[in-house]
Amino acid sequence: MLASPCYILSDTHLGVGSSSTERQLVAFLRSLPGRANSLLINGDLFDFWFEWKTVIPRAHFRTLAALADLREAGIDVVLIAGNHDCWGGDVLTSEVGLTYHLGLWEGSLAGWRAQVEHGDGLRPTEDRKYRMLRSVLRHPASVRAFRWLHPDWGTLLARRSSHTSRTHRPWGDAGEGLRNIARERLRANEALELLVLGHSHAAVLERTGGGIYANAGSWLTEPTYMRVTPDVIELRLWDGSAEGRGLHALDRSAQEPLAHT
Repeated sequence: MLASPCYILSDTHLGVGSSSTERQLVAFLRSLPGRANSLLINGDLFDFWFEWKTVIPRAHFRTLAALADLREAGIDVVLIAGNHDCWGGDVLTSEVGLTYHLGLWEGSLAGWRAQVEHGDGLRPTEDRKYRMLRSVLRHPASVRAFRWLHPDWGTLLARRSSHTSRTHRPWGDAGEGLRNIARERLRANEALELLVLGHSHAAVLERTGGGIYANAGSWLTEPTYMRVTPDVIELRLWDGSAEGRGLHALDRSAQEPLAHT
């Protein structure tokens, strides 16, 4: 269960882009105590994350410290594995204290019956080759072999591969493939009230198929996030202020978007 208010973000891809991305993220995380009771990070927090036995990537210690402080403040933090940070382990769970989840998450999210998934590999045709590659990359034997690489070489190799993953998008569907999957899933499951996906880097908040599809977008584009309470789901833009700027909102029963004041 993720308690209300629950804040949701995804696809920050720390390690690429400008340094301001991490500064904005850390400022956002530091603002949550007293306002949030849970935080959901829906994949690709890091552009690359791998835990060797005694080494972790040095670039992200400010974010890790901010997440650890949230846990110390009593805020539940759940990180859904994305396609760029699917090799999480003991550092994230034991040292930082967050819950690391691989695959589909189901449960109560701020009082909504919800499913959460990063979104990689869901499209039936376009992602077929990727699903085959994913099964190899996540296999325990592949993880053990990668761990034998020196961290500098391993990180360099992974960064080159992740760059290709981010920039080579032959389908160019701007998130439409995941939107179609969300519509189908919400139509097929009448008990499902909220479906949260990431991965597409396209922010979405819409009522469809008897439920709500939400995608927090990507901080590589602009720092958008969701705020969820039992009555309202909001898409907001982090602008450095306490609650950010409201972009769009849907309540539990209204047929029209709520106007922001």
